[in-house]
Amino acid sequence: MSDSTTARPVVLDVWCELQCPDCRSSLDDLRALRERYGDRLELRLRHFPLEKHAYAFAAAQAAEEAAEQGQGWPYTEAVLAHVGRLGREGEAFLVETARELGLDAEEFDTALIDGRHILIVDADQAEGKAIGVTGTPTYVVGGERLDGGKSQEGLRARVEEIVDRLLATQSSGAA
Repeated sequence: MSDSTTARPVVLDVWCELQCPDCRSSLDDLRALRERYGDRLELRLRHFPLEKHAYAFAAAQAAEEAAEQGQGWPYTEAVLAHVGRLGREGEAFLVETARELGLDAEEFDTALIDGRHILIVDADQAEGKAIGVTGTPTYVVGGERLDGGKSQEGLRARVEEIVDRLLATQSSGAA
C-alpha cells in the first residue's frame, strides 16, 4: 500500500463560483499548483454558487456539462476569465464559450434547460455549507479549510505546505 507507484494523488477541493472575481484571481495559483505537482495533485471543482450572482448557478451546471464532455477545467477557466461577460450575457455566454472550446453547444443549451446537473450543484453547495464554506474561493486539502475569499495572500504557499507534507507522508509509507 505504501508503494509509491500506487500512491493516490492528494485531493484539493476548490469551492468555486464561476461569476466570482476572487475565483478568477485564483486561476494563476491553481495553474501554478497544477504545474508544480502534475498528477500528484487532483484539483476537484466543487460548486458554491452565491445568490448575489445571477448566473452562478447556471454556470455551475454548465461546468458540469463541460466535465461530462471532457473539458471541465478548460471550460471553467474560460468562463472565469470573463466573469464580466457572464454577468452581462448570462446563459448565452455559457453556450458560446462551449462552442468556442469545440464542445457540443446544443447539448449545453439542453442541459441548462432540462437541469440534468442541478443535483450535483445542490449537493456540492450543501456539503460546502456543512463544512463551513461561506465564500469563494475556499480550498480544502488534507482536512484543512483555507478561505481565499477574504484574501489570496499566502494561500498558494499554505496549500503547497500541506500538499508537500501529505506527499512526504505517503512516500514514507506513514499513511
